[in-house]
Amino acid sequence: MHMKTITLNKNCLNKLLQIAIPIILSNLISQIQMLIDRIFLGRLDPLNMSALSNVSTPMWTSMSFCFSISIGASILISQNVGADNKEKTFEYSGALLKWCSILPLALFGFWAVMAKPVFTVMGVSENIMPLCMEYTRYFLPIFLILGFESALPVIMQTSNFTKPLIFFGIIRSSLNILLDYALIFGNFGLPALGIKGAAIATVIAEYAGVFIPLPFFFNQKNLPTLPHFKQILKAPFISYFHTVKLGINTALEDFTWNFGNLMMMRLLNTISEMAAGIYSIIFSVEILAVVIIGSIGNGTLTLTSEAKGKQNASEFKSVCRISYGLSATVSLITLILCIIFPHQVVSLFTKEASIIDQCRLFLILMSLNLFSKSGNIIIGSAIRGFGAPQWMFFTQIFGTIFVISLGCLFVLVLHLGISGVFFAVLLDEFVRFIINAVKLRSLARKI
Repeated sequence: MHMKTITLNKNCLNKLLQIAIPIILSNLISQIQMLIDRIFLGRLDPLNMSALSNVSTPMWTSMSFCFSISIGASILISQNVGADNKEKTFEYSGALLKWCSILPLALFGFWAVMAKPVFTVMGVSENIMPLCMEYTRYFLPIFLILGFESALPVIMQTSNFTKPLIFFGIIRSSLNILLDYALIFGNFGLPALGIKGAAIATVIAEYAGVFIPLPFFFNQKNLPTLPHFKQILKAPFISYFHTVKLGINTALEDFTWNFGNLMMMRLLNTISEMAAGIYSIIFSVEILAVVIIGSIGNGTLTLTSEAKGKQNASEFKSVCRISYGLSATVSLITLILCIIFPHQVVSLFTKEASIIDQCRLFLILMSLNLFSKSGNIIIGSAIRGFGAPQWMFFTQIFGTIFVISLGCLFVLVLHLGISGVFFAVLLDEFVRFIINAVKLRSLARKI
């Protein structure tokens, strides 16, 4: 029995890494590009960091809704792969590709009209508002291709063939960095456009990242969940509706989590004009670790969905244990680096000594929070893979109410400043980690 367990764990680890490593590398390349984008803008003017933080938080709230909706398709496709039901597999993947752009087009219209009212409600100052509006205006075309950006990785992930994502990520990110350097600062004879240049560079690079891979994607023989063109055309809307019905729980969960972030941003704007910028610096460091953990979560979702389709409880539990072990290791490495090199990390974004000194404590709090956050990412992926995404939505509702209440208490009543926001976030992630772990244990017994 012991040898069987070792063999099972080894097989699960190999399959998990096969899916996760290419996604990790692809996403890290993208995040490094975004990190460089923030470094460029922060060195140009520290207010750019606050503007970018105020724009990216609500924008990502709506964009992540689209990506999260596709989680439903990923679950149903993977479960049918595990059950060896090819007809249903192609039906769901075809419906995803056919109908994936409906929501992004609606969001394009929303942001074209409602950007300024949203930023006003967030408490954006008069100094930062023009920067926010300028970035938003030129960033909007991203929404026109967002459907395909969310759908294509699902096909590759459920096919266990994610290696090409590395190559495409390198092309997209390299182009973005080059255009950032040219358009933000006015190099290569181009005008210096500042934050507007950053938005234009991102849009051009994202379009290249979608259209360059398309010929490869539709001629690839290693994608067993990729439907034929005729299967895409005849895919009924009801199949897409089924994926949305399952994915909407994850989308609403992400929306609720992001709403909590928006409220935290609102609290930060009451503290000072630079508070959101400081939070953005810490978030930029955290996101590198979260990208790795989230990629492991992607693999966890696929493999636990397949294990549920097979009704294999041992495989389901093995994937969960290995995934969290890897994620906790990433959290530990992040904590060590932030303790040893805080000055070097923060000085990438700003040379102002007062900001660097404030960020030392926040880096440590962020790193400690990663242990709970990684647990919620991995456990949440496994619970979704089981087919119960509604649970994660319910616990996130609780978490959002909890973190907003704590944030208001710590910032507005106890006057803990930016530290109060970080304490609230840390406690929220920890409490939900315990609740979700108990739920996963009970679900695993039902397989």
